[in-house]
Amino acid sequence: MIDIEKWLADEGFGQYAAAFAENAIDGELLLTLTADDLKELGVAALGHRKRLLEAIAALRAETMPAHPVQALQASPTQTGLAERRQLTVLFCDLVGSTELSGRLDPEDLREIINAYQDACSEVITQFDGHIAAFLGDGALVYFGWPQAHEDDAERSVRAALALVQQIAELTPGFSVQLQARAGVATGQVLVGDLTTSRQLVDTNSVMGETPNLAARLQALAEPGAVVISQATRQLLGEQFEFETLGLQSLKGFANPLEVWRVKGEV
Repeated sequence: MIDIEKWLADEGFGQYAAAFAENAIDGELLLTLTADDLKELGVAALGHRKRLLEAIAALRAETMPAHPVQALQASPTQTGLAERRQLTVLFCDLVGSTELSGRLDPEDLREIINAYQDACSEVITQFDGHIAAFLGDGALVYFGWPQAHEDDAERSVRAALALVQQIAELTPGFSVQLQARAGVATGQVLVGDLTTSRQLVDTNSVMGETPNLAARLQALAEPGAVVISQATRQLLGEQFEFETLGLQSLKGFANPLEVWRVKGEV
C-alpha cells in the first residue's frame, strides 16, 4: 500500500498532499494519473507536473507486478519459488504522450498507442526479451528472465536502439511524429513468487532497484536516446560507441551514479 502523503513528501511535493486526500487519490489511482488529472488536483506549475509524471512512471516500474492486466501472456516458468538473478531491465517511454492526449480524440490516441505497443512487441521479440508490462505509454522489458542468455546486456541495448529508431519511423497519421526514449539498467533482483501473507502480489514478480533505475535513466534520456547504467556499460565492452553523461543524482538513489548514452554500434 502506497502512503500518498509520505510519497509526495519524499518526492518534494508535500504541498499537494491535502488536494490528493480531498480527491480520494489512493495508491492504485496514483499510478494512472495524467497531466490533466494533475491540473485538476491543483498542480498548476508545468515543471511540477512533469516531475510528478516522471516520479509516477518510476513508481509504476517499481511496483507493478510482472504480469498485470495489460501484460502479455504468462511465461511458462515454475511458480512457488523465488531466486536471485542478474537481470537487465529496459524501460521505454513514448515522448510527448501527455501533449498528444490533450489534442487528439481518445480513439485516435488509442490507435497511436496501439501502433507504439505493436512496434515494441515486434522489436523485443526479435531480441528474445520479455515484455513484463505495458504501462500506458511505457514498456517494461526484462532480459535475463525467464530465458537467460550470456549476452543479455548486449541484446537489451541493441533492442533499445532498434526500438527508438522504429518508433521514429512510424507513420500513424494525425500529423504526429513519434519519438521514444529508453533507459537500461543491470543488477541483482529477486524474481519468482513473491506473494506474502500481508499482500497479494502476482507470482513471477521482480523485486529490486534495477527496474526503478531503468525508469529513472529513461526519464533522463533525450528523445530518441538510450541511456544506460554503469553496470550495463561494463558488460558491453567496446561493442558500442558511448558518451558519458557524468555523475547524475537520481531520485531514490543515495549517491550520484555515472550514466552513459549509447550513440550506436561500433
